[in-house]
Amino acid sequence: MIQTKENKMKGIILAGGSGSRLYPITKIYSKQLTLIYDKPLIYYPLSILMLGGIRELLIVSNEETIPLYEKLFGDGSQIGLSIEYVVQAAPNGIAEAFILGEKFIGDESVTLILGDNIFYGDLSFFYNALERQIGATIFGYQVSDPERYGIVEFNENGKAVSIEEKPAKPKSQFAVPGLYIFDNKVVGISKNLTPSARGELEITDVNRQYMEMDELHVEKISRGVAWLDTGTPEALLQASNFFGVIEDRQGLKVACIEEIALYKEFIDKQQFEKLVYSIPNSLYRDYLDKILNELDEQSIKTL
Repeated sequence: MIQTKENKMKGIILAGGSGSRLYPITKIYSKQLTLIYDKPLIYYPLSILMLGGIRELLIVSNEETIPLYEKLFGDGSQIGLSIEYVVQAAPNGIAEAFILGEKFIGDESVTLILGDNIFYGDLSFFYNALERQIGATIFGYQVSDPERYGIVEFNENGKAVSIEEKPAKPKSQFAVPGLYIFDNKVVGISKNLTPSARGELEITDVNRQYMEMDELHVEKISRGVAWLDTGTPEALLQASNFFGVIEDRQGLKVACIEEIALYKEFIDKQQFEKLVYSIPNSLYRDYLDKILNELDEQSIKTL
């Protein structure tokens, strides 16, 4: 299901980090530029924000990688977006993105997604959360290895009562994926954080402060949704195989940002056609050509 309404909320993709688990490839470029089946990894989190109707975006990354993202996306206008960029000098924590993006966020609410997180399936959990105007919304996804993640604990009424980062003895099996929705207070909260023992501004500490204000909402993601955290070579391979099977079976692409821009009406048919013609001959271009031909056929049928 594709959300059709535009969302005024700002969006941030945090696409930095050292990527040490993916060495040696990350010695050359960011892991968010590694290939997931037929497109760069960053297309997948970008597509989630686009499907939510978010058109004003900030990409946060290191100084070496920002020029590559600029080459890939430009200012985003070709797909109906406004994309800005900011450098994170060192991997100082997820919450630093809100400090670096303070001017970009302005007076608006903001959704942040990590550049290596992929969601596939019914995104109603995300669309519904975007309607909430106050506080913070994070998500809970059931995993078999909770000790690897930030884990949220619920009371008997289903309310979140604690969040622990990679606990030795997890209090639940619900991990917190790298997708967060905050009202504008997140900027001030982040600016007043104390770095953790590992020297980072922790997103878990932000979530705890919202919890203390009784403004933290946790939505459990249904079992029909796939959440892929592509932080290891094995996870990258699994994700590529997963989407390769889906695309081959359905004949439809996942995270095709040009197609999403068209059907979300971020761009019109003429703009889409111009965009398709600007892409080199490739299997990706062939897919967009197919969409363009289908649009022409639909136009003829309505005459």
